[in-house]
Amino acid sequence: MSRDRALEHFLSVAPAELGRVAERLDRAALERAVELILAAEEKGARVHVTGIGKAEQVARYAAGLLSSTGTPATFLDGTGAVHGGVGQLRPEDVLVAISNSGETSELLRCCEVARALGARLVALTGAPASGLARAAEIVLECGVADEGGPLGLAPRASVLAQLLAAAALSVALQDRKQFSREAYHQRHPAGALGRRSDSGD
Repeated sequence: MSRDRALEHFLSVAPAELGRVAERLDRAALERAVELILAAEEKGARVHVTGIGKAEQVARYAAGLLSSTGTPATFLDGTGAVHGGVGQLRPEDVLVAISNSGETSELLRCCEVARALGARLVALTGAPASGLARAAEIVLECGVADEGGPLGLAPRASVLAQLLAAAALSVALQDRKQFSREAYHQRHPAGALGRRSDSGD
């Protein structure tokens, strides 16, 4: 595939895949995830987000996005979790685990240990029949048929799909909590967004 064809292929595949994920995203499962997180917070429990590889970067973004929009969340290192890191979890905490395949061995072990400690598990995955999906109480399926790249291997469209699902969860939580512009500014006072949230623009 030529460079121009490869680029155009990706730029056509990515938005098409995202559109399909948006249409397919289970609104009822999303609402159950919101309810689970709200109930956990009422008990004083917390939210953690984890992933391995490229999904780790999505998990870090999701934890930051949730935190800045009214749902305090921390990143859990999925690889280090079984070497003591899972100790940051308490019973009734919610662990949001992100994996396209849902079969990453380190992540499955992390989730197994987290569940044994009493954590509740929400999965964002492209594989609803995977080990991760089977272990989770709630599954937000966000799979793609085509990554869009020249080899179809490197995670591109699947990462965008995970970001979409994580952002949708943050929107649903922010809306339920009626999180205000003032509250956002308290958490994000710096930079252009800090100025915008303070000015009311």
